[in-house]
Amino acid sequence: MTRSNFIFTSESVSEGHPDKLCDRISDAVLDAFLAEEPEARVAAETFATTNRVVIGGEVGLTDQAKLSQYMGQIEQIARDCIKDIGYEQDKFHWNTVEITNLLHEQSAHIAQGVDAGSDKDEGAGDQGIMFGYATTETTELMPAPIQYAHAILRRLAEVRKNGTERDLGPDAKSQLSLRYVDGKPVEVTSIVLSTQHTSEDQDSSYIRGIVEPYIREVIPAEWITANTEWWVNPTGTFVIGGPDGDAGLTGRKIIVDTYGGAAPHGGGAFSGKDPTKVDRSAAYASRYLAKNVVAAGMADRCTLQLAYAIGVSKPLSIYVDTHGTGQVPDEEIERAIAQCMDLTPRGIREHLGLNLPIYQRTAAYGHFGRDPEADGGFSWEKTDLVEALEKAV
Repeated sequence: MTRSNFIFTSESVSEGHPDKLCDRISDAVLDAFLAEEPEARVAAETFATTNRVVIGGEVGLTDQAKLSQYMGQIEQIARDCIKDIGYEQDKFHWNTVEITNLLHEQSAHIAQGVDAGSDKDEGAGDQGIMFGYATTETTELMPAPIQYAHAILRRLAEVRKNGTERDLGPDAKSQLSLRYVDGKPVEVTSIVLSTQHTSEDQDSSYIRGIVEPYIREVIPAEWITANTEWWVNPTGTFVIGGPDGDAGLTGRKIIVDTYGGAAPHGGGAFSGKDPTKVDRSAAYASRYLAKNVVAAGMADRCTLQLAYAIGVSKPLSIYVDTHGTGQVPDEEIERAIAQCMDLTPRGIREHLGLNLPIYQRTAAYGHFGRDPEADGGFSWEKTDLVEALEKAV
């Protein structure tokens, strides 16, 4: 039986966190190749440490003669990302950091599985399981702890980058613990925020004075009570941040990227992967389907799993769990989903319009719970499948 009274915690990290900086560079590389060729194959990984960024992985273009031309742009792409995030530290500065590009041509053995899948259709780029989730506890149909943990850091990034709060640095982490009563969030029991700042003379109380008004802006006022515990820069000083303070790597924040631990995760990261990789595209499709199930009023909560095999076009399984909240049997929802959306890798890309340079913006503050954008960004957050699902059940 699902518990209805509990405390649940999720964390987020800012765009300046070392791992997120690496995600950003990997997705910027992906966008650059997709802008040139919508069917480009990219699997880009980034590593960052003091005064050093290393980019590696595989890239494939139909016209391989163009590959060396675009390889020459990689260093500037990385510098632009670092500059926009805001790193101008002595040991990690966008203009002086050493950047090594080790990207190379995609493996022919991987390409053959993707390009010539079963039934003469494109196969999945890898095997794996992907999960999607949606819940009515926020208007975005996301779990509240991760949604508001993201919102805190997004707001602090805004005021840092527009010059309102010059004492804040790019690197930050938030953590939110929410008390649930009868399955609904009612109170923040603790707020944890660690943010980089500019001087060792600035203590925890000074930083709290800066950030608290912005935190109160984004969290429902009634959730912050006299019992809410505040932990702002609990270690005291956080001046050395980013890759100078801790190494970063693409794909190490998969729970931050998804549902904050409130739902299962298949284990695959997103950033730097083109949408033929089902780690990314099928995870987006799973979120899209789960969100549309909840938006259609079929359930208050929905977890959806898809499974794939490399080189095989159709999903091996579709699984739905509405956690006892369903207005329609889970088996009927599974059948409706199979009818309403082509879940082959190509079908997903075409339905959601994923062959576009829309991924750099996903690299921080979550891939889900965002607003769909006019140019195709966050298309998986649309609820345009509701009517089709309703007709299919």
